[in-house]
Amino acid sequence: MDEFWVFGYGSLMWNPGFDYDERAEALIFGYRRSLCVRSWVHRGSEESPGLVLGLDRGGSCRGMAFRILASAWDEVIAYLRERELVTNVYLEKTLPIRLADGRRVTAVAYVVDRNHRQYAGALDAIEAAHIVESASGQSGPNDAYVFNTLAHLRQMGIRDQWLEHVVDEVERMREAS
Repeated sequence: MDEFWVFGYGSLMWNPGFDYDERAEALIFGYRRSLCVRSWVHRGSEESPGLVLGLDRGGSCRGMAFRILASAWDEVIAYLRERELVTNVYLEKTLPIRLADGRRVTAVAYVVDRNHRQYAGALDAIEAAHIVESASGQSGPNDAYVFNTLAHLRQMGIRDQWLEHVVDEVERMREAS
């Protein structure tokens, strides 16, 4: 393999943490960005879990792809595994993606394991907002994570209507209290 690609749908898009040879907007089919992972450490606790992003089944997801040179593969994949597989809530998969210029490539992506106990399932935006609004963990409040994620997506020109709806609901809850 001369190169490989990594697909990012959350913080990996703006904070990859590794060197890459090319960066391109990309689309993955059959998966969507979702607040479907219960966070027990960084954005919540086991008693009061927060929610963080996962790549879940269904729909499509606009994200960012990074082309990695073959010479950096071992280092990058080791880094990604340390970063993404801490509690094994994600499965490392190689999936087809389409780059913004029309090229079709395969990329390593981290998909939520629906059988893992941290999988929250498909929540509606109101339910997700109630969790996000009240949870906090070692890395800070859950709502800060969600608001920051949405701000970064907007800066990159990526719309995520479901995540926007969650943020709208959190803001509505704050105004009501």
